[in-house]
Amino acid sequence: ASAGFGMTTPATVAGKVFLIVYGLFGCAGTILFFNLFLERIISLLAFIMKACHERQLRRSGLLPPNFQRGSAISGVGSLVGWKPSVYHVMLILGIFAITLSCCASAMYTAVEGWNYIDSLYYCFVTFSTIGFGDLVSSQNAVYQNQGLYRFGNFVFILMGVCCIYSLFNVISIVIKQILNWVLKKFECRCCPKCHKSSARLGRRNAITPGARLRRHNISVETDGQYDSDTEGRRLSGEMISMRELTASNKVSLAILQKQLSETANGYPRNICINTRQNGFSAGVGALAIMNNRLAETSDSR
Repeated sequence: ASAGFGMTTPATVAGKVFLIVYGLFGCAGTILFFNLFLERIISLLAFIMKACHERQLRRSGLLPPNFQRGSAISGVGSLVGWKPSVYHVMLILGIFAITLSCCASAMYTAVEGWNYIDSLYYCFVTFSTIGFGDLVSSQNAVYQNQGLYRFGNFVFILMGVCCIYSLFNVISIVIKQILNWVLKKFECRCCPKCHKSSARLGRRNAITPGARLRRHNISVETDGQYDSDTEGRRLSGEMISMRELTASNKVSLAILQKQLSETANGYPRNICINTRQNGFSAGVGALAIMNNRLAETSDSR
């Protein structure tokens, strides 16, 4: 589980080389296993929480008693696109992690002879894969029921690491939402400056036939001489070539190309809007799993 206590280390050159090669694939496989565990546990929690939400809606009368999931009436009510809250999932995972740590600490206190606080400290250091090595289990020469103890130690460490890994990813989503909230507060303070600068940039990139004629009262017959403030824009009476049109509207064409690509791939438009509003959305790996399975509640802060 990549805790790295350091009690057993390779001594030969061949062993160190083998450890490097094996560690590349072993750590990658471990991360893949943790992501798969995270996806399954989040899917299970989402299923249970959605069933509880349906039951609550049925009791309140918002859903009919004969409601079945996937039926045509599922569009009625608040079940369309419903996802569990990040905070509820964090609370459930936190309670499960605390319960697991308390049970494991009771076993370590009874078998290893540590006090309960040291056992809790060892559980957190081990489950979070920090691995200081000041406290290490299974280091005594003889244990009662040694095989059973080693099996229980393996199960507790495996489940604890998976649970803490999932909890850390949920906490990262909450930290992301707090950062988004702080960034929005900063954006609100500098809104007038941002609007002025964006308006200036928008006017410099736009082609506005007749704007120079209205502004400077220049006749149509004059040849277009470029200013520094218009950056090569032609007069209103002259023809605009396709090359100049595309050069002046690079940003618009890029946005249009992105929207066409997203439409071809089947992405809904609301996902694109949320992605532009939230600088930390989407992501890869565990962050993508959390964003797909859980509801983003940063806008409601």
